[in-house]
Amino acid sequence: MKKLYAGKTKDVFQLDNGNVMLKFKDDCTGKDGVFDPGENSVGLTIEGIGKANLQTSVYYFELLKKAGIKTHYVSANVEEATMEVLPATVFGKGLEVICRLVATGSFVRRYGEYIADGTVLEGGYVECTFKNDAKGDPLVTSEGLAALGVMTPEMFASMKEQTLKITKIVADDLKKIGLDLWDIKFEFGYNNGEVILIDEIASGNMRVYKDGKIVDPVDLTKYILNR
Repeated sequence: MKKLYAGKTKDVFQLDNGNVMLKFKDDCTGKDGVFDPGENSVGLTIEGIGKANLQTSVYYFELLKKAGIKTHYVSANVEEATMEVLPATVFGKGLEVICRLVATGSFVRRYGEYIADGTVLEGGYVECTFKNDAKGDPLVTSEGLAALGVMTPEMFASMKEQTLKITKIVADDLKKIGLDLWDIKFEFGYNNGEVILIDEIASGNMRVYKDGKIVDPVDLTKYILNR
């Protein structure tokens, strides 16, 4: 297989059938050995987190399929930590979409003079950042994306609508097992002109609390899958 891309938490390969294979790693974003989905670089390695993230992704992709939401997911091999997906073109050189239900992390570091950590953001707050480690994953607005030719306003509207729907599905599912979703990070691309969710819906890409304490990715996967 031809390697197309080596990412922070997974590698990407071209398959003979035209689809793409994602190989999940045990690396997590964070800082000084502490997990933080809001960080833009790998900060630690957790043994088994690659398979854990894959299992969580498969669980939620199947949930979204039942809800009628199209994604790039095709199939997965948990033992090999791989997932087959539809080919999709990323926006620009890579765009991350964050949905925040509670103010925390980098949001509070940016806007702490206006909002307290732990403040509920009614209805959810969607923001986008370019994937660019050297520049600290800079924020970009819908108007900026259009001006730069990255995506049309219509594409952004579709992406935002899907982000809010998907976040609600994940949050409602977690609530059933006593967990509170604070924020979650997605990636979108387009396939045949249609904006769809790509990449993963992994424990390492969401910030979840239980009884006021953050849940680490491995434990979160156990909560999600062993219900």
